[in-house]
Amino acid sequence: MNRYAVIGNGSSVRPFPKLTYGELKKSGKVVFPIDPSAEAIAGDRAYASLSALPEPVDAVVIEVPKTETLQWCKAAVDRGIKDIWLHANTDSPEVIEFTKEHGVRLRTGTCAVMYLHRGFSVHAVHRFINRMRGKY
Repeated sequence: MNRYAVIGNGSSVRPFPKLTYGELKKSGKVVFPIDPSAEAIAGDRAYASLSALPEPVDAVVIEVPKTETLQWCKAAVDRGIKDIWLHANTDSPEVIEFTKEHGVRLRTGTCAVMYLHRGFSVHAVHRFINRMRGKY
């Protein structure tokens, strides 16, 4: 997968996931920020929705409040996206059932940065713990 959308909502209690966005860009991926409340993220044009993107994406990383997760998953499925990564603790039984019914490869329960950022950080500690638990 080379083209990603990173979805956040800076007007909510959780800021836009700039770390995830930046790490994907650093790894050479084409990344589009989606944030209905912003015009730009890290100097790049932000888009209000998946349908506003200038080209299709292979996958989405969704880091929004739990109450918004299902609507973004539905939007991704409507665009034919079959790879979705949800930030830790933002899934729900409804989201899991919806994505399963639509053949989506859902990744949930962890933070994407844990896999993207290779230096030492709090994410490295999480990565180590998950490796020890067999969940990495």
